Formats: sequence, structure tokens, C-alpha cells
Amino acid sequence: MATSLLILTDFFQAADAALNYATNLAAPLNARLVLLHVRRDSVLDPEMFTGQLSNLSREAIHLALSSLARDLSVPVVAEIGHGRVAFAVADAVSRHHPALVVLGRHDTSGTPDELVTTTSLDILRTAPYPMLVVPHTIRNPALPHRVLLATDGEEFTLGQFAGTARHLLNALHAELTILHVTPTETAADETSALDSVTRTGLTADLLTLHSRTAVAAQPAEGILQVASEYDIVILIARRRSFLGQLFHHSVTAEVVRRSPVPVLVLPAQE
Repeated sequence: MATSLLILTDFFQAADAALNYATNLAAPLNARLVLLHVRRDSVLDPEMFTGQLSNLSREAIHLALSSLARDLSVPVVAEIGHGRVAFAVADAVSRHHPALVVLGRHDTSGTPDELVTTTSLDILRTAPYPMLVVPHTIRNPALPHRVLLATDGEEFTLGQFAGTARHLLNALHAELTILHVTPTETAADETSALDSVTRTGLTADLLTLHSRTAVAAQPAEGILQVASEYDIVILIARRRSFLGQLFHHSVTAEVVRRSPVPVLVLPAQE
């Protein structure tokens, strides 16, 4: 089956940024795009209260999707889903088996963090899958080359997603930096973090590999301190981080909400 990227669109600015970014990624990955719009008309949808949902008719949605597809330079199919986004995404994933789910991150600067329920986090909880979150502020969709992979140093595997991650890094000719965040800098911690990644096989074909340590009281703060120096951040999301009651206070959630650069979340198998 040909490689595909599943792109969510609601026709707002953030979705356009994600689509532009994914279109550029499609070429080196030799991938087609699957453009998905989900009609969210339930009064129970938390984003009904943020004004972030489109209220287009079915006919208008078809026209908008056709217009987007017509302007793209890569193969594309367009679909309309219904209900909760996470469930619509899970259905599309089961049929298309994309390499990545790609979506834009809206501007939530005017909403307190404790009231923000983002689509990306809901998807991770409902159907963990490799997911690329593109901030609405991204204007230059150039291919990422400088890649930061943050890890806690504990052992992990990516299971069925390992091949996708290796293919992406190799196709981008990535210059990969392994980051470990610690309250006090020690060489042992940095070595442990690097070893935990190399044992997965992710770095086997890479020509350039670095490691570094960020000193910070909280892991998310350490990652965010250096994120702007890179083109993209990769997070390894352990199952407990997106199933736990404190999910919205996890490292994954914090970095996804605040990163100035795109974030690729890879679910770990434990």
C-alpha cells in the first residue's frame, strides 16, 4: 500500500499551515495526502464554546475540500467524517493506514491552559498513533532537517511505528540531536538517553547524530528552552502519559501546546 499522510482540516489558519507543511513532506516520503474534514455539530463538543468550529453546510464543505485538493501538487483524496474527531480519525486510520496523522494547532493564547482541550490530545488518548502537530504560526513550510528527539532515558520500543520513524528520518536526511532534561547535568544521564534511542534502531542509518543535556526542574520546560533551535521536535509518548488522569499536565501535552516548532509524537510500546 502506498504511503499516505492523513491531514485534518477545518479550513482555519492552523489547518492551512498543517496542510502546507504536509504537502512539502509528501515529496521526500513519496506519499499521497488524505484530506479529512470532520463535521462536529454536537453541543457536547468542548470546542463549541471556543468559536473554533466551522458551521459550513455539506455542500460548502465539498466545495472547500475540492478547492484545496485542486491546488495541491501531490496526489490527494478528500473525505468527510462525522462526530468526535478522535473517532473519525481512528476510522480513517483503519482504512488508509497513514504514516502520520497531521493537524494544526490553533491559537489558544487567550484561553487558560486548564480550559484548553485540544484535538491533538484527544486523539492521543483515543487512538494513539504517530501524530504531527503544526503550530498556526508556521509560515515557512520548508522541510525539517535539524531534528530534536527528547527522551527520558528509560528503555522503550516503537513497535509497529518504528519503520515509519526510521523512514521519515532517513528521507529528511535528518541531523538528529538526542535531548535529555535533568535537574542537574551529568554525563551518565546523557549517555543513558542516547543509548535508549540507539537501541531502538532509529539512528542506524543516520550520518549525523548528537546528544545534549538541558538543565531544568521540569522536563517540558527544558525541551521548550531549546526547541526553537531546531526545525521539529520528536516526543516519545509513553502509554501512561496519555491514559493517566493527569494527562493534560503531562510533558507531551505541555510541549504540544507550547512548542514554537512542529511536534511529532511517537507512541511508545512498553
